[in-house]
Amino acid sequence: MLVRRNVWSKKTAVLKTSKTRREVTILCLMLYLREKEEELLKEEDGDRSSTDKLMKIITTRGGSDPACAKIVLEGTEVLTDLDIPRACALLMGLIYALNLSYPKQLKNTFEVFQKIFLELDDLKASPKVMSLKNKLY
Repeated sequence: MLVRRNVWSKKTAVLKTSKTRREVTILCLMLYLREKEEELLKEEDGDRSSTDKLMKIITTRGGSDPACAKIVLEGTEVLTDLDIPRACALLMGLIYALNLSYPKQLKNTFEVFQKIFLELDDLKASPKVMSLKNKLY
């Protein structure tokens, strides 16, 4: 029984680490593309003013690392209890499913999600995204 707990705790630690790495990768991508993370992510500070946001990922830390996130579209909470990387992937899916346009302030970030990560229509990309793709491959 003790061995199972040790293995489980190690798996949980690795899982938390990989989620944290994915979160940091997304934040570094936004920094590399010179886009503000505040345009996509908003830290909730208890005031619950998330209803005025068109397209945001609202995060709460609450002592947990990685953060707990929820997706808000046009003032409505659509999905809750997510981590940031999963919230970004699901937001991308919602944008496609609902035929929404990317926010102008985050055009490059969503273009990287689409063209590089999802490999959708990857031959037509902006010079900035193509430069990043060439550096990665």
